[in-house]
Amino acid sequence: MRLVEDVGGVQLDSINVVDRAHYLTLWSRFGPYDRARLDDLIYRRRLLFEYWAHAACLVPITALPWWRRAMLDYRVRHTGWSGWLRHNTRTLRQVRQAIATNGPMANADFAGRRPRGAAGWWNWKPVQHALHYLWMSGTLAIHSRRHFHKRFDLFERALPAAAEVHAVSSEEFRRWHVERSLHALGAATTADVAGYLTFPRFGPAGRRPTLAAMRASGEISEVAVEGSSASWLLLTRDRAALARAADGPVPSRGTTLLSPFDSLLWYRERAARLFGFEYRIQVYTPSARREHGYYTLPVLHDGELIGRVDGKALRAEHRLAVLSVHFEPWFARARPAPGGSPPLDRDAALAGLAGALRSLASFIGASDVTLGPVTPGALRVPLARALHAGAPSVGK
Repeated sequence: MRLVEDVGGVQLDSINVVDRAHYLTLWSRFGPYDRARLDDLIYRRRLLFEYWAHAACLVPITALPWWRRAMLDYRVRHTGWSGWLRHNTRTLRQVRQAIATNGPMANADFAGRRPRGAAGWWNWKPVQHALHYLWMSGTLAIHSRRHFHKRFDLFERALPAAAEVHAVSSEEFRRWHVERSLHALGAATTADVAGYLTFPRFGPAGRRPTLAAMRASGEISEVAVEGSSASWLLLTRDRAALARAADGPVPSRGTTLLSPFDSLLWYRERAARLFGFEYRIQVYTPSARREHGYYTLPVLHDGELIGRVDGKALRAEHRLAVLSVHFEPWFARARPAPGGSPPLDRDAALAGLAGALRSLASFIGASDVTLGPVTPGALRVPLARALHAGAPSVGK
């Protein structure tokens, strides 16, 4: 709960090549855990709920007064719906009434077919659009998921805590939105803030007065960042925590694999600026044009992004297939990191990656890990040795 409150949300995504995004993100942060306990927090205890923050996310129930404002504003601010709403008021009414009468329902529970043509959101069947609009505008909430398909219920039934919640004002929401982004980021440029919690889309003009007011009140301070000419901002109350982190020997220790949807990577330009790490998930890129694979997991070691792993869970075989590994050139050549940090201990990093792969395999129920090509090739043998040294069942 503290993690989700600190970072603002844990992203959800339907891709299940290795594991669902939210399960994978929390494994990255905490190691193996019981998924049922997380599901219990969301769908029984209702301490987390689903809403749009960066994209579809799990957000803490403690943030409901602020996200409730976003839901209410959605009804009047998102005028792109106006034409559709004029022609589909009956559909909206029927969908809401069916759920009010029957309880939680999924898209598949309603009659109707998708129009012919492409499969994008614009071509959803009318009921699917209605469910999405009623969810975004706070009439419905996601009650549960079955095989990852959303089941909707009336907002007040799905989230009983909502009965005691009053939405904050629009101005309070904007201040909170900026505060949450800055707290999650630590220190950030205005572009970082805009690229983090991307919903609602305030635009530069919408966020600028709030930033100015918070700077004038002393809530936000400006700091200089070595090597950068940009203006960097932080929450004044977070300054001491950031100073303690800076004074430590290493800001982060250990090795993990990040979900492509981890909040550390939400704003790709920031990751490139801070880590020298150019990252794009290439699931929608034609296979012949992919550089690093379909579903690549960045490797975080001792606070540096040192490479990426293209992984796939072969569930019928109880096997985690590491289809390829690509290390960053500076790491492969044992040079300083892009930010100027001293070269990392490569043997320790490879051992750390091997341990992370074994941990991930255990988490997804795989008893075997197989290793494909490694770039540069000279690092394949030591990585394979590290894998074998920790787990006799690891394949070649």
